[in-house]
Amino acid sequence: MLQRNYKYLIWALSIAINGLIALAFFLPKITVLGGHDFSKLPLLNALLNGLTFCSLMIALLAIRRKKIPLHRTFVFLAFLFTSLFLFSYLLYHFSTPSTKYGGDGILRVVYFFILVTHVFLAALIVPLALLTMAFGLNGQIDRHRKIARWTMPIWLYVSSTGVIVYLLISPYYHY
Repeated sequence: MLQRNYKYLIWALSIAINGLIALAFFLPKITVLGGHDFSKLPLLNALLNGLTFCSLMIALLAIRRKKIPLHRTFVFLAFLFTSLFLFSYLLYHFSTPSTKYGGDGILRVVYFFILVTHVFLAALIVPLALLTMAFGLNGQIDRHRKIARWTMPIWLYVSSTGVIVYLLISPYYHY
């Protein structure tokens, strides 16, 4: 059984992270950050998502080869890149108006499908990734494996679609 204090911490972090992301879209933009140009942060966010994806792929290959220390290292790297992404993402969205997608036709449908699935699964991956890591760190390997079968593909999808969303909307950013 996962230690009770971890469960509360995981749920508190999940609610706080997803709540901050939602607030970034609904609250007025913070002007005290004025004077700083955050227009390049979406590119940084895409790079961090790409690094997360690469780290997860190496972690997956490592665990399939039973190289547990290498797996652990690259999962921690994925968490680091994701944490840096989260900070940068929040900084950008708390300070900069959202960019509207300007494409049309089938590409517009594709963009919004990818965006909606990305957003939904990004919210879901927060508690899944934290739970998966907690089980692994607590030595609950059976539970870790069971949930990781869901966590890994979802996290790979979220990190890769983060890059795709950036590539599709980047022509509409105002630099």
